[in-house]
This record gives sequence, structure tokens and C-alpha cells, in this order.
Amino acid sequence: MEKETETTSSLTSPAEVKSNNKQKEALGWMEWLRGWFAVSYEFMFQRILASHLQNPLPLPPVNDLTCIVTGSTSGIGREIARQLAESGAHVVMAVRNLKAANELIQKWQEEWSGRGLPLNIEAMELDLLSLDSVVRFAEAWNARLGPLHVLINNAGIFSIGEPQKFSKDGYEEHMQVNHLAPALLSILLLPSLIRGSPSRIINVNSVMHYVGFVDTEDMNVVSGKRKFTSLLGYSSSKLAQVKFSSILQKRLPAEAGINVICVSPGIVHTNVARDLSKLVQAAYHFIPYFIFSPQEGSRSTLFSATDPQMQEYCDLLRADDWPVCPFISQECRPANPSEEAHNLETSYKVWEKTLELVGLPLDAVERLVEGEEVKCRYGAQQE
Repeated sequence: MEKETETTSSLTSPAEVKSNNKQKEALGWMEWLRGWFAVSYEFMFQRILASHLQNPLPLPPVNDLTCIVTGSTSGIGREIARQLAESGAHVVMAVRNLKAANELIQKWQEEWSGRGLPLNIEAMELDLLSLDSVVRFAEAWNARLGPLHVLINNAGIFSIGEPQKFSKDGYEEHMQVNHLAPALLSILLLPSLIRGSPSRIINVNSVMHYVGFVDTEDMNVVSGKRKFTSLLGYSSSKLAQVKFSSILQKRLPAEAGINVICVSPGIVHTNVARDLSKLVQAAYHFIPYFIFSPQEGSRSTLFSATDPQMQEYCDLLRADDWPVCPFISQECRPANPSEEAHNLETSYKVWEKTLELVGLPLDAVERLVEGEEVKCRYGAQQE
């Protein structure tokens, strides 16, 4: 902790002000090429690399687990929620559309009838485009005073080809849904995760973070230094998530028993295709060999959430003071995030800027671990 404090303070010291003026404003061309090579490699070879995995992925006993899964009415989130519930876990579907979630639950219960006890699954409202909604969800869950063993931040958006949009909180939508809201949710749920220790925060990330770059002074991409595209918004938000997760993993003391893991589901045929051009949508149907189904894409998240050896792997990285959080590939094996993700200086800047944007104090994690209350400027308590 002492080492981390020194790093953080050095980022805000007067000596850094001058150097900040010369900070990177984009990826270097070599980093950019390596990033696109990683994306292309995963697209071309993901099915071969993951050929050793069963589909669906067999899960260890999870009867004692309580799991929250965001964005679980479609895509891989839907598969994750269903498979965890059918394996015996208590699953909470954290979703915007409660009607759709409850209809799914009824359908799953009917399909499961006669195969065992009814599925232990419920739905709670959560809108990641509203930080007030995130705070209200966390308050409602923490008020139960029960354990949370796995938080799966699955929900995300990739509005391909769409113009830049902002949430009612004033943040670029990719950055809010893919990074800011999950970050706020993760921190606010720490009291429940501590009660469920050993517990895990699983962030469904993307190989696209390899081509991302985060400018902490322009996270909304409004300064004009960079032209906004949906690709920029998505890749930057996914890199921000890895960077934030890396510092959260460092901030959490080992005795808290909480690990933060990012996973790549691979390149998956999900509802993202709805936002693609007709030409690209047509290509999706011609290249099914390369694209994962949602069930195949769910495997790395399910593995990271349930495999008993994951705790040992996280402990090893923590002991070695590894600069980035554990990252699991679509083939359910440890992977190395991008070179930019290893930049601890910018990771601490992303950490500080994120806490500022979501309205939390810089010592929020430490105070919550100690059992203290932390106020957020969003949520019902501020109404």
C-alpha cells in the first residue's frame, strides 16, 4: 500500500505538471499495428485456439454462489445468467427492461420444470446510462445485508457508425456504459462482496482494448484533439476499464478476499450486429466459422467466475506486483493485456479521473473496506 500511495502522490505533484504537457495523445504507430494484429489474430484463430473447450462449458458446483449479471436479457449475458442458474447459483439479472427479464425467467423456469428445484433467479432494475440508477441498485442490494460472491459487469454498447451521444449525466455513452457505470457499481457493492469473500468482480472486456487510448483530460472526446468515431469510443472505454480494474485490484487488500478480473469473450455474434451496416451484417452470416455464438462467448466469463484455481492465479499476480489485473482470454487461459494497459502512470490517472466523474472520493475503496460509509454525489441519498 505504501508503494501505491507514493505512485499516486507522484502523479499529482507539482513536478509532474510540466511533464503532463508532453503526455501521449494517441497510440504510437507500432502500438497501433500490434493492436490491430491482435484483433485480427483473435478473429481468424479464436475458434481453433478455443477448440479444446466444451460447449456449453461444464461448471463446478456453484450452489452456494450469489451472482449479479448486468445486461442479461440478450447475448452472452443471457447465456451466463441461464447457465449459472441451471447450475444452482442464485442469479440476479441487473437489467433495464424488467419485463423482458421476467419473461425470460418464466420461460427458463418452464423449460427447467421437472429437472430439479426451481431456478433461483430474480431481476432488478439497473440502467447504466444513469449513475443515479447505479447508486439506487447498489443501495438496494447492500440493504439486504447478504453476501455477493460474483459481480459480472457484462452489459456494454458498441454503437457502430452512430454519431456521438451523451448520457443524461453528460458523459459519452460508450465511456459511461462500458466503464464509468460498472466502475461505480463495483465500488459501491464492495460491502456485499466483502461479505461474500472470497469473491470476484468479472469485467467482460474486449480484444478491442488493444487499439484503444484514454486521454484523461478528454474522456468525452469533445476537445477536438481526436475525431470521435464509435470505434474510438468503444476501444477507449474498454481500455479504461482494464486500467481502472488494475488499480482497483491493487487497492483492494489481500485480506478483503476480492479479485478483479477482465475477460475477453472473443468476437461474438450478439445484438451488436443490429447496429452494423447491412453489408457487414451480411458478412456475419457468411463467416459463422470465425464468429462465436453467445454460448461460446460466455465460456471465458463463466470460467473466470467459477473456476476454483482462479483465486490462486490472482494471488500469484498480486504477489509478483504485476502491473495489470488478471486478464483471461476467450480460450479460458491467462492473457497479457495491451502494452498501453501496462502503463501504470496513466492507469492511476484513469483511476483518479474515474472516481472524480462518478462522484466518489479518492479513498472510497479504503473506507469501504474498513466498514465506513461513503457518499456518492449521485443516487437517491442526494435527492
